[in-house]
Amino acid sequence: MSKIVLDSPEAVKLLVDSFYEKVQIDALLAPVFTDVAQVDWSKHLPKMYAFWESIILGNNAYDGHPFRPHLIVNQKHTLTIDHFERWLQLFSQTITENFTGETAEQVRQRATQIALVWNNKLEYINNDSYME
Repeated sequence: MSKIVLDSPEAVKLLVDSFYEKVQIDALLAPVFTDVAQVDWSKHLPKMYAFWESIILGNNAYDGHPFRPHLIVNQKHTLTIDHFERWLQLFSQTITENFTGETAEQVRQRATQIALVWNNKLEYINNDSYME
């Protein structure tokens, strides 16, 4: 398959579907999605299409609070830097395999920022000393 530019809803759908195919079979991440979060993929994937379309295409397709579900999952199963690093590794691998161009690199950088910020938020929340 030749690489494509990440510039359309169809390309975003390919990104999300290809990425989550990897997540669903990943030894570290799959149990978090399947057992802990009990993700309903028929509902989750359209939310992810909208989320990434908003970021990539700027179309405001996503209306929600993307961090909140991660906070809820974290209460059941502590999310660590290992989870975010693996998420980012699979996401970056998906971009490399399927996409080309400046937008693809910008999306990779944006995903890195998201992973770092969300990990830092959860580390702060998981550290009881902030409550003292």
